Amino acid sequence: MKFVIQRVNHAKLFVDGKLISSIGKGICVYLGISKDDTSEDILKYAKKIVALRIFENNDGKIGLSIKDISGEILLISQFTLLADSWKGNRPDFSFAATAANALVLYQGFADAIKAQGVPICLGSFGAHMTIEQDNDGPFTLIL
Repeated sequence: MKFVIQRVNHAKLFVDGKLISSIGKGICVYLGISKDDTSEDILKYAKKIVALRIFENNDGKIGLSIKDISGEILLISQFTLLADSWKGNRPDFSFAATAANALVLYQGFADAIKAQGVPICLGSFGAHMTIEQDNDGPFTLIL
């Protein structure tokens, strides 16, 4: 499982020119699910991401979580995070989960975030998406 986490002031996600999801202050989470990932992994990482202290407090120091700031999450499936590009010039996606398995874990991850009381908006699984985001910082983590 791989995550790219970007702190944003706001973000919008479109499919075929139509607005599907939008958030205010929070994080965009790009999620790549491998063929070895399990529902236990989903629960562990959902807790980790909600607990990450990546927002500034009143003193300008990073020490607040998404819950502390009443922020939102935009969750975007991105199997390309699992690409292996070491050999040749064409990425190999054989480490990525099948679409059916990835969808189950993607939805499970969203449910695990919701269960922690954090508002979450979703991308459109498997669709070609356009994402507009106003990065804050920029502040990007890779897990």
